Amino acid sequence: PVDDNGHGTHVAGTIAAAGYNSVGVVGVAWRVQIMACKFLDSSGHGSISDAIECLDYARRHGAGIVNASWGGYTFTSAALFDAINSLRGAGILFVAACGNDNNDNDANPLYPASYALDNIIAVAATDRTDDRAWFSNFGAQTVHLGAPGAAIFSCWNGSDTDYRYFDGTSMAAPHVAGACALVWARFPGDTYLAIRNRVLASVDP
Repeated sequence: PVDDNGHGTHVAGTIAAAGYNSVGVVGVAWRVQIMACKFLDSSGHGSISDAIECLDYARRHGAGIVNASWGGYTFTSAALFDAINSLRGAGILFVAACGNDNNDNDANPLYPASYALDNIIAVAATDRTDDRAWFSNFGAQTVHLGAPGAAIFSCWNGSDTDYRYFDGTSMAAPHVAGACALVWARFPGDTYLAIRNRVLASVDP
């Protein structure tokens, strides 16, 4: 799909921008394959039904990890829960941004990050001092770890030489998705839950 917003290109670059080419930036897991699924429009809005269609497409076509740099407080439904649970049944990790409102997700859940499913890793944003970024949502029970999400430099959709800084848990989630891909490449026989546990066991509390 063509990115008419820029956000998706930035996320994809953080996960998988090519390395060893002296061009632009390098992704966390720069040999990974990307399956680009688009359901948000040029202004960043979309429907739950289209999100579910993307998730079902990813499941049917063999994705191992889904990066979900999207969500909202009213962006929930039984059908969306079921779609992510279907990913779980297929052994797929779901790495989700936890939101950018300095909100406690335990008290005011943001979906899909706050669903109680063991294939979800909900990601907060950290800053250059490794503290929680001021804007990042948090939650002792519903947010699992933090990753770099402030002033992240990555690809943009203007041209092949367009790179920009962006802030958000949307930028943090792809760091974790890329890390999960690297761990899974090292331990290819692991289940989604084993990979999730390896990643979460390595954090600094």
